[in-house]
Amino acid sequence: MAYMMRRLLWTLPIMLGVLTLVFFLIHMIPGDPVELMLGEYALPADRELMREQLGLNRPIPLQYAEYLKNTLSGDLGQSLPNRRPVTAMILERLPATLELMLGAMAVAVGLALPLGILAAVFHGRWPDQAASVFAVLGVAIPNFWLGPLLVLVFSIQFDWLPVNERGGLEHLVLPAITLGTSLAALLSRMTRTSLVEVLGEDYIRAARAKGLNRRRVILVHALRNALIPIITIAGLQIGVLLSGAIITESIFDWPGIGSLLLEGIYQRDFPLVQGCVLFIATSYVLINLATDIIYGWVDPRIRQS
Repeated sequence: MAYMMRRLLWTLPIMLGVLTLVFFLIHMIPGDPVELMLGEYALPADRELMREQLGLNRPIPLQYAEYLKNTLSGDLGQSLPNRRPVTAMILERLPATLELMLGAMAVAVGLALPLGILAAVFHGRWPDQAASVFAVLGVAIPNFWLGPLLVLVFSIQFDWLPVNERGGLEHLVLPAITLGTSLAALLSRMTRTSLVEVLGEDYIRAARAKGLNRRRVILVHALRNALIPIITIAGLQIGVLLSGAIITESIFDWPGIGSLLLEGIYQRDFPLVQGCVLFIATSYVLINLATDIIYGWVDPRIRQS
């Protein structure tokens, strides 16, 4: 419990820093949202009236103070163009983003663990070399190239899978592969490196000497002790999946928070962009907190330190 409380206390100043950075960085984006809403031929009096109604004519420090107060109370404001609550708009898109993120994580883990285990067990042989090639390609190929390539092959050339919008499981396959491939490459190398190190430990040799089944030694005794660095990478990369979903959702017309963020940027919708970025950043911080807590559950030595 003390370990968990320490991690929670460290999270508070981080969240305050996130709130501050999100506000000031968004206000540095060039462009006038009032001009986008009213058009370039609007009268100056109409523009000033709109700025006053939206609170954009007040000094930045006052806007920041109100933004901080409203955010801490759970109010992310209203979208400038359509006057809808930002929180409601994010919650509408959240299920689609979570579905995509879970699909990408399933692809990543489903590829990474078998490849990493095979590479560790056959260290220095052809399965290890094949896994290394996959890892290099997975990290080197960007989402904005892999996604259109998958669309060209599986949707246009062979017409096997749909490409537009959200639907059944067949609509999730290509976006999940696009988003999860780079994570699978990282996890497979980390699994291989960590497992090779653990398999050389004395207690693993002792377990084998006792006549335990080799598969049980690898999957139960060795893999569990190799999990901590794997959990580290997986926890950190979940936040990367949320940010990477921005590109993937735009490629596949996926109605998630990433595409909502792009809409807000195009329209200079400050509250919407702030809300989306704040949600992604907060999710990243909370996922890291959950990762730290899982550390303590997997390895009691971390709690004691």
